[in-house]
Amino acid sequence: MTETYWQGKRVIVTGGAGFLGSFVTEKLTQRGVRDIFIPRIENYNLTDRDDIRRMYNDTLGDGLDPRNLVVIHLAANVGGIGANREHPAEFFYDNLMMGVQLMHQAWERGVGKFTAIGTVCAYPKFTPVPFKEDDLWIGYPEETNAPYGLAKKMMLVQSEAYRQQYGFNSIFVLPVNLYGPRDNFNLKSSHVIPALIRKAVEAQENGAKEIVAWGDGSPTREFLYVEDAAEGILAATEKYNSSDPVNLGSGYEISIKDLTEMVIRLTGFNGKLVWDTEKPNGQPRRGLDVTRAYERFGWKAQMKFEEGMKRTIEWFKANRDKIK
Repeated sequence: MTETYWQGKRVIVTGGAGFLGSFVTEKLTQRGVRDIFIPRIENYNLTDRDDIRRMYNDTLGDGLDPRNLVVIHLAANVGGIGANREHPAEFFYDNLMMGVQLMHQAWERGVGKFTAIGTVCAYPKFTPVPFKEDDLWIGYPEETNAPYGLAKKMMLVQSEAYRQQYGFNSIFVLPVNLYGPRDNFNLKSSHVIPALIRKAVEAQENGAKEIVAWGDGSPTREFLYVEDAAEGILAATEKYNSSDPVNLGSGYEISIKDLTEMVIRLTGFNGKLVWDTEKPNGQPRRGLDVTRAYERFGWKAQMKFEEGMKRTIEWFKANRDKIK
């Protein structure tokens, strides 16, 4: 079924050169897709309405039936707790404008399918664990990343509204925090796993006696291996045609303390771990109910967490010279 769905299709992958996007485009190629368009930031500012119009003109300019165009919108201005605290206005504006305009103009052009990628940050701060999609609206998100989370969540509102009024086929999937090879290991903007890996590897190399982690280690998180996420996004694109939101997660919840100790063990760091309790913890618990994805389009994560962590650490060590 997967190969037949993609026959004759052209696919726009916004953010296709990024971490998740690189795996999505690889898996599209494996499915036989030869016509993939990645709008690069140097050529198209996706927060600008006119640039988005030009992107669609460039993509459809050779007479392609727009019903054979699929848009997978992965692009985001995103970062960890520190980046969210420093740039809340940018994260709100950029992500809102990208999503609203890309989907609106896709509808105007008669595009066949639009896959919007949300974020677990859209969930309320005190959502019962595991997070169920029906609980998305029971409260306000955790304050440090609320502007980002709410901007992305507006694509869910837009998807539902455009389906109701126009019959436009868009879907909205919510991946939990991703990790894996090719992640962002820049300590100023990275998420918890790549930041911990880099700190531990560099501390070991430098003979440091300790590494410092944010918070007190008590929050729990769920992480999804990037290849599993890419597979989930494509499975949803192929088989799912509803605006009901769908979680993409591993179903495995781990405390930041246990995660940090695993990183120390797998990287071989033999110094001391210190918790900086002046720094914020972020959301207290985060774990997803992932039954809907399996029920609606037959997807579930495959990668075991420790194996995924080993692969991520190996990739980082092998690519140190290319990482800023």
